[in-house]
Amino acid sequence: MVIPSSFASAPSAITLAVDCMGGDHGPRITLPACRAFLERHPEASLRLIGLPEALKGFAHPRAMLIPASEVVSMDDPIEIALRKKKDSSMRVAIQQVKDGGAQAAISAGNTGALMAIARYLLKTLDGIDRPAIAPQLPNSKGGATTVLDLGANVDCDAEDLLQFAVLGSALVSALTGNESPTVGLLNVGEEAIKGSETIKKASQLLRAAAKSKDLNFYGNVEGNDIFKGTTDIVVCDGFVGNVTLKATEGVAAMIVDFLRFEYSNGLFSKFAAIVSYPVLKALKKRLDHRRYNGAALLGLRGLVFKSHGSADEVAFGYALDRAYDAARNNLLDRVRARIAHAAPLLARTEPAAPVDATSLPV
Repeated sequence: MVIPSSFASAPSAITLAVDCMGGDHGPRITLPACRAFLERHPEASLRLIGLPEALKGFAHPRAMLIPASEVVSMDDPIEIALRKKKDSSMRVAIQQVKDGGAQAAISAGNTGALMAIARYLLKTLDGIDRPAIAPQLPNSKGGATTVLDLGANVDCDAEDLLQFAVLGSALVSALTGNESPTVGLLNVGEEAIKGSETIKKASQLLRAAAKSKDLNFYGNVEGNDIFKGTTDIVVCDGFVGNVTLKATEGVAAMIVDFLRFEYSNGLFSKFAAIVSYPVLKALKKRLDHRRYNGAALLGLRGLVFKSHGSADEVAFGYALDRAYDAARNNLLDRVRARIAHAAPLLARTEPAAPVDATSLPV
């Protein structure tokens, strides 16, 4: 059953499906963010999915309310979310993409459940074995570095890393207009002789892809290159990527808290705060992880975006914007085109290892 809210959408308009129940805060955050999104984008429309009582009272001429009877909690095992809760707000949102009712789905819910449900309903694109999570991290150039995988695949082989590079290149091209973004392979050093056997093989595959003009491969990069903005894209396995993401969030929060403490005590500190306010304001903005919220689940036959579970209204709004931009710029078609061009390189000589769903992050 669908509850219309004076819903009207032009055939060419972008429609997003939103899991309003996901995350630490649920409708208290997602609904205000959705209303603000609709005001920013007068040509867009939303399908809001959640418990009927949670959506009650929300009305907008470009919003459609779709009830769901279940919610995937942040600590639900993947098996429960995938097999037992078949009418969850998360699943219904992704189903909207599968059925063609929306061009992208967004959820702040359980990451492992979101990836499992999305993969089950949408399936992976031909030539892609494992979807990857691709967020953006701020860099010193004032932009952002796209890093993947950030947690969907803990154990990766060289072919997986090549696929991630192709997927990341399509994402950056769609969002920035840069048709030849640079790709770096995360390693313990820049030298080609360093790294595990998997990394060395991946480097060979990436260099072959660069030679055939499928990728713009820069070479090996180190962890600090992510934040220097040395390359537009950095590829790594999900274990390393997730640790990097969590460490980045922790350091950013620590710096902001330190500055707040240093410039809030004593007369001299208050004077220093006045003098340095423009610099501190710029630094705080640069470190604000909310601006980079919204990670694409790449490699699926549909667009799905993951918001941080603790996202506030501002952060969730950025995730909505990122999903909207991806849909508006035909990210899925760009991914398909890059995969088709790189098909000879992506072909495996051996079957891919099965994905262990229990290793996916929550």
